[in-house]
Amino acid sequence: MTFEYDLFVIGGGSGGVRAGRVAAAQGAKVALAEEFRMGGTCVIRGCVPKKLMVFASGYSEMFEDARAYGWDLTAGDFDWSRFRGKLDAELNRLEGIYRKLLNGSDVEIFDARATIKDAHTVTLSTGRDITAKHILIATGGRPVVPDMPGAEHGITSNEIFNLDEMPKSILIVGGGYIASEFAGILNGLGVKVTQFYRGEQILRGFDGEARGLVADGMRAKGVDLHLGTNIVEMEKRDAGFWVKATCGGETMYDQVMFATGRAPNSDNLGLENVGVELGRKGEIIVDKFSQTKVPSIFAIGDVTDRVQLTPVAIREAMAFVETVFKGNPTAADHDLIPSAVFTQPELGTIGLTEEQAAENGPIEVYCSSFKPMNHSFAGREDRVLMKLIVCADTRKVLGCHIVADHAGEMIQLAGIAVKMGATKEDFDRTVAVHPTMAEELVTMKEPVRTA
Repeated sequence: MTFEYDLFVIGGGSGGVRAGRVAAAQGAKVALAEEFRMGGTCVIRGCVPKKLMVFASGYSEMFEDARAYGWDLTAGDFDWSRFRGKLDAELNRLEGIYRKLLNGSDVEIFDARATIKDAHTVTLSTGRDITAKHILIATGGRPVVPDMPGAEHGITSNEIFNLDEMPKSILIVGGGYIASEFAGILNGLGVKVTQFYRGEQILRGFDGEARGLVADGMRAKGVDLHLGTNIVEMEKRDAGFWVKATCGGETMYDQVMFATGRAPNSDNLGLENVGVELGRKGEIIVDKFSQTKVPSIFAIGDVTDRVQLTPVAIREAMAFVETVFKGNPTAADHDLIPSAVFTQPELGTIGLTEEQAAENGPIEVYCSSFKPMNHSFAGREDRVLMKLIVCADTRKVLGCHIVADHAGEMIQLAGIAVKMGATKEDFDRTVAVHPTMAEELVTMKEPVRTA
């Protein structure tokens, strides 16, 4: 049987684009369909615009610190329209780069929605059927809103970048990294931020001590964080949005944002017609080589709901090409993935939390929390956390957790050592870089507790 393409990719995000480009570099004839904008969640409505907003929001505190350091200046108000204009221009530039990279790799682009007709055929929203030897689904995920009265009036992380103006007040519902990151961002931009989370502490799944310090830091910076609290109903009124909470309180907000979870973009792709298995949340079920139950159809990235991180989708794309087009069966490594949460304060983490490690055997916990030099001089009460979880038997560092400015930058480097299987003694043998916050990682000599 002959096919029009060796590979057809559905989805123009980071994973899909990488797979298409690398497969084409191996001599494959490749096409890619994207129904919205090239770049996917990360570039268009996720990591990139969010991080630029993190940068923007940090200047309000920098101006305050500058005066403490002797600079004579006065900060003006944040100009959202000016920032958004530059943000839109940057996202357009990045989308153009993605298109240029695909064109330069001889990947044919279809600006259309693609669905699966059979194991080797996709149908474009233009009505055209295209055949391919292999089909790769990389359609990502989307935010979901709760099923409750008035929820349709709220926004999600998809819409936050496109607001015509900054609200004076906002309620953010959720306690994950997206909710907590935007609470810090908008607070730094001068918005009065309230955050509801139904659980006992934000950032579920992260190290307990680290998430507690992040929550304390957010409150100290002005976020009105309510734990054990959820939204019951909301109404759109002339003065804004009326919200009723589980505690019985009723409050008006200019805006309400839901960050209560994400769902895989697997709906209405025709998967059920060809035998591709879906999980309970709609995620595409794949094996370790990203292959579905239909041998010609593969899936990578958030649509598989394995690890929802852009660099992981890219690794899965590379492993897919190795497996299918290089004849070298390769499974993406999902173990010991470093990650950062761009809350304020920032959190960087890799490996097991203290709670997880304690369930697996005896551990030693090395931990230091202190006021860093830069904040102490400026009169701030901000504290940082440097924490290592060590196996008492093998001495291997099982986890590293950092709460501090630039924690993401630090954990990227510390993650190399943890991934290599470094022991506590390997950390101890490393000479400290002084004066830095990160030197605490190699100067903690005695455990603060064992478990």
